[in-house]
Amino acid sequence: MTKAAVVILAGTEGHANLGRIVNALETAKEFAETDGDELELIFDGAGTQWIPELEDPDSDQHELYQAVKDDASACDYCSGAFGVDDAVNDSGVVRLDDHDGHPSIRSLVDDGYEVITF
Repeated sequence: MTKAAVVILAGTEGHANLGRIVNALETAKEFAETDGDELELIFDGAGTQWIPELEDPDSDQHELYQAVKDDASACDYCSGAFGVDDAVNDSGVVRLDDHDGHPSIRSLVDDGYEVITF
């Protein structure tokens, strides 16, 4: 059994960040599909900008995102800072504010999660 926290920090600008989101979602999907594994998928920082794009059914990554959406959450503070509050609320993705408005990476480590960032 593996406990993995996939943290998406990459924003939506540029080809390299498109590669990061695809790799992050594929990694998350692999953990989600493996019996006994536990997955936390966290959109943090500029990564919160991906939520409205991934929610769009016309997005090339929409289907992949849908496969792991139930395990997804977003930084509460960053959702506001990057102007995607409404999209995050509309998506139903859980907002995390464990540590001064941000997700607590320390709590994930304490809970035995391997933290993987993209």
